[in-house]
Amino acid sequence: MKSPVRLILLALGLPTLAHGAAAPSYTYHYLAAAGPVTGKVLDETGAALPGVTVRVKGTTEGTTTSPDGTFTLPTLPENATLILSFVGYKSQEVKAGRDGTLTVRLAPDQGQLNEVVVVGYGTQQRKNLTGSIVKVDPADTKDIPVGSFDAQLQGKVSGVQISSNSGVPGQATNVRVRGATTINGSNTPLYVVDGVFMNNNSLQTISTGGKASSPIADLNPADIENIEVLKDADATALYGARGANGVILVTTKRGNFNQKPKISLNASEGWAKAAKLWDLATGPEHATLVNENWLNTTGTTPHTNENRPYRPVSQGGRGLPEEQPTYDRLGQVFRTARLQNYDLSVSGGSASTRYYIGGGYTKQESILRPIDFQRASFKVNLDQQISDKVQIGVSNSFSRTYRNEGRAGDGPAGGLLQAALHTPTLLSPYDANGQLVGRASFDNVQLLIDNYDVNSTSLRYIGNLYGDVQLLPNLKFRTSFGVDYNNYDESEYWNTFLIAGAGVGGLATSSVTQYTSLLNENTLTYRQQFGKHGLGIVVGNGLQSDTNGRTFAQGTGFPNNSFKEISAASVTSSTQNWSGYRLASFFGRADYNFNDRYLLNVSFRTDGSSRFGKSNQWGYFPSVGAAWRIKQENFLQSVHVLSDLKLRASYGLTGNQNGIGNFAARGLWNGGSNYLGSAGIAPQQLANADLKWEQTSQANIGLDVAFFDGRLALEFNAYRKYTKNGLIQLTEPATTGFSSYWANAVEVSNKGLEFALNSVNIRKEQFTWNTNFNIASNVNNIEKLATPTKFGSRDLILQQQGYPLYSFWLYKQLYVDPQTGNAVYRDVDSDGKITAADRHIVGNIWPKFFGGLTNSITYKGFDANVLLSFQYGNKVYNHNRFFGEGGGARDEARVIFASNLKRWQKPGDVTDVPRPDGINVNNYLDGGSRWLEDGSFLRLRSLSLGYTIPERLTKRLLGGSVRVYAQGTNLFLLTKYTGLDPESASSSDANQQGIDLGTPPQPRSLQVGINATF
Repeated sequence: MKSPVRLILLALGLPTLAHGAAAPSYTYHYLAAAGPVTGKVLDETGAALPGVTVRVKGTTEGTTTSPDGTFTLPTLPENATLILSFVGYKSQEVKAGRDGTLTVRLAPDQGQLNEVVVVGYGTQQRKNLTGSIVKVDPADTKDIPVGSFDAQLQGKVSGVQISSNSGVPGQATNVRVRGATTINGSNTPLYVVDGVFMNNNSLQTISTGGKASSPIADLNPADIENIEVLKDADATALYGARGANGVILVTTKRGNFNQKPKISLNASEGWAKAAKLWDLATGPEHATLVNENWLNTTGTTPHTNENRPYRPVSQGGRGLPEEQPTYDRLGQVFRTARLQNYDLSVSGGSASTRYYIGGGYTKQESILRPIDFQRASFKVNLDQQISDKVQIGVSNSFSRTYRNEGRAGDGPAGGLLQAALHTPTLLSPYDANGQLVGRASFDNVQLLIDNYDVNSTSLRYIGNLYGDVQLLPNLKFRTSFGVDYNNYDESEYWNTFLIAGAGVGGLATSSVTQYTSLLNENTLTYRQQFGKHGLGIVVGNGLQSDTNGRTFAQGTGFPNNSFKEISAASVTSSTQNWSGYRLASFFGRADYNFNDRYLLNVSFRTDGSSRFGKSNQWGYFPSVGAAWRIKQENFLQSVHVLSDLKLRASYGLTGNQNGIGNFAARGLWNGGSNYLGSAGIAPQQLANADLKWEQTSQANIGLDVAFFDGRLALEFNAYRKYTKNGLIQLTEPATTGFSSYWANAVEVSNKGLEFALNSVNIRKEQFTWNTNFNIASNVNNIEKLATPTKFGSRDLILQQQGYPLYSFWLYKQLYVDPQTGNAVYRDVDSDGKITAADRHIVGNIWPKFFGGLTNSITYKGFDANVLLSFQYGNKVYNHNRFFGEGGGARDEARVIFASNLKRWQKPGDVTDVPRPDGINVNNYLDGGSRWLEDGSFLRLRSLSLGYTIPERLTKRLLGGSVRVYAQGTNLFLLTKYTGLDPESASSSDANQQGIDLGTPPQPRSLQVGINATF
């Protein structure tokens, strides 16, 4: 009789190997010693395995299996041996036999322990890792319709919190790896693409209401082969000055040696729209609330006061509230957007050459008219084996990214969503003469849509040239030269129909920024096995130069709206600036392995930066990691249900210099301070020769456990990060002539727990079901900050010692008095008055936990993938509600939300919305906690359904495989947040996260497409 445990495992489809069970056995038909050889590779269920590498041992000859698992090789030498390898399966060596055909079943490895993972300046098998590294297959998420691949990773990696701040494609995404470590510095991770440090700081100059474009969006996700996320100090310390916020390594696709040309096509079309819009008061409801506010404020009825008898109607007359019209502006600016994506690539190789060539075009309309995002990309990767000891190669990524930029954040002038959302619904878009006109200090929505002209074009090249030389059998030298070049061209024109241009006769702006990063790195890698001892050593150095030049010009006063070039303006102005810095680095790593059981990894890096004072230019970043593969001990060898058990520990230091100016430590002078027509200069910045590296120490303890031949794998991590010498701009007394200077004056801590589960629930010949789950928690705290700093609209964000970063500084509303209808706030200083002294920290943006759940299912030719992302316990300040719940006190200046109808009206009413009363300032007190909401959510991030047409049809007709699919994104959102999207933020500034104002939500989308391989 089966035990209860075995019955449960069988019900889940998990394997139930008995104690001492024999390993699976496989039979083979061996190949001939001469003549053409054909073969087929199958998995343990008998299904074909495409993409398996088949190599002739001792030679460079080889190939890969086709989509149906078959391969062909030319005449082979006598007694040839083939090596068959594939990620996730045990490698096999096959000896020559008597047949001319070969059939091999590859056995899965134990939890992919032999999987190769990219680490800093090299690769390692997963089983030998001492650090915390997560490998992500982008194939599951690359079709999610967002501008950049980092936004597609939400919910895929434990401990990595990703927030798409806006529904506008191509705008910046907020990515935090194990919390945030700095205030004024950068908290974004380092992105390394094929060995090139990719700039991830926006080059945008023209204001779009606090939003910023994403440089990551210049990279086509279809060209990415693998993504590794390095989290702890052992994994990131080899990147030294850049590793404090984590490292994301991106490896792009390459061909294979001895592979016939393979053509891949992916094409999709789709549609997107907002899942919901704001519920606004109608014209009659707006008028009723305004009149009620007037009555409560003045004590007189509206119809007895000549200045305010009722609400005005569109033609200038006056009428009763119920006679007021309702105008829908949200329907004007929101649309059903079209999504298009096309990718085509060819890859392959000969015995000494391999190549990958790919091209792509993406166009994503925003749900907010008329914004859109377009990217055209071209990718060429080439590797050439010069001899059996020398190999050279290049990686090239070219892209042109065009944005019709969206001003969707704060500010009335030119704000698309502001004009649509915050203009009262009872105000007609026409004046008395029937002409379109702006209202309530906002642009007319239709005029704004018809005349909107804010654009940017990014020309980007990311390239790397490398050379590998095998100096000795176990010693390799590698040199590489990397380039990241970005020409970012922006322009905007506001004609006289729009607020920004009306008062100045038209306004035109042009900004051209050129960013160039040059990188040279040289490494020596030594690896040797001495019996039970394995040793690997990497030493290297790097030199990097970053320069940034910008030319900015502006003009006002144009002959008419047909002239848009600045040269036609009557008044022009321009500026030009240049900035740059240099970085020199030396680094090394040694890893030791005893008997595949005890692992040790030691690394050290030193970086010298021109950004700091001469005595503090160099930073030193060591790390150490150790692991014990307990499963390899004799006392666990008989526990067959346990596939792997490894205990990891690491500690190290990493640094940060991002987010400060290139000359932050220097005293600067600036020209342009002219006097009586003569050129002059003036001091611009105070020097701080003591400015030095921001430094983060991190300790990590991890446990990796796998059961049932790796079909159930668990990973636990506990960490603590502590940042010292945090970079911050401190204020300076105005009497000095300076407003601030850079200093090391902050200490921040992060500590957290991470858990990840990967399981193969069912693995049968025609039915598979895999699950990936991750959850993490991070606790952030400011340990040292002498002077609190404020950020965000109305100083809603306060950074203060003893509290987490990004805390909300608010008036705490306790309740609404049922007898008076007045809001009652916490009187912190007990002086009987509500003043700024009563503001205090009420919540923060950090969730108590966050994560994701992925399920992948295949049945015969069908496949399905479901990705859920979630977070719980974070707060969001709904600034839209603040403006929309003014209770009529703002008259025609602002819209009124329908939620304001729940206001207090008579004694005994129980509500959290005070009575409409303009004198009672508590009613519309900015910074009130009434608008601080729970931002927890569960989101169906992605759902894809596909069908692969049987190969017996496609192979004969098309010579390849064809898959058709449909994919939905953001199909449902469970949240208590009353806004449109709990991830929305009005600004891309990390210090202003969690404030939702004038931001379109992430859309709900549906795409249909086709994948074909020939």
